Amino acid sequence: MTLEYYQRHAQDFFSSTVNVDMESLYQPFLQRIAEGGRILDAGCGSGRDSKAFLEKGYRVEAFDASSEMVNLASQHAGLRVRQMTFNDIADIEHYDGIWCCASLLHVSAEELPSVMSKLAHALKKGGTWYVSFKYGETERVKDGRHFTDLTEQRLEKLIAPLTDITLLSSWTTRDKRPDRDEMWLNALLQKRP
Repeated sequence: MTLEYYQRHAQDFFSSTVNVDMESLYQPFLQRIAEGGRILDAGCGSGRDSKAFLEKGYRVEAFDASSEMVNLASQHAGLRVRQMTFNDIADIEHYDGIWCCASLLHVSAEELPSVMSKLAHALKKGGTWYVSFKYGETERVKDGRHFTDLTEQRLEKLIAPLTDITLLSSWTTRDKRPDRDEMWLNALLQKRP
């Protein structure tokens, strides 16, 4: 259902997100990653963040589930974006940083613990991981997309089984798109060295 939405609305989604200024969210994440570090942009959407990380000198790998988004992101970022889902992640301690901006929120609450575990395994010891979810306590379908919303408490419960992952900080922000007024939960996680 969500995948179908992005297949059908890829160009509209690309246009509405590709130019959003995310610098204030990049900074706390990137300051923990060494120059030239390897970042996974997981569920990269438009490729906006992949492009920004490449331009800042990081090595970037990216994927998205939608073939239409993969094509647009590849062109925009100048990067070969892979078509895959979170369930396809099989890397072990490969990334210095993992960026999950507005992507994990499309994973069902039932599947999230397994997906989080895969991502934790893919992160190097001492690595940093950024996640964002729409703020709330519900799991819902809106306009053909599935959303799993989180609060600070729900996030803490989600990461509790990941014994090597520490919550560094969490904070809320308003949606950065001018036509939106939603609240977002942002968090920085770290894998213990």
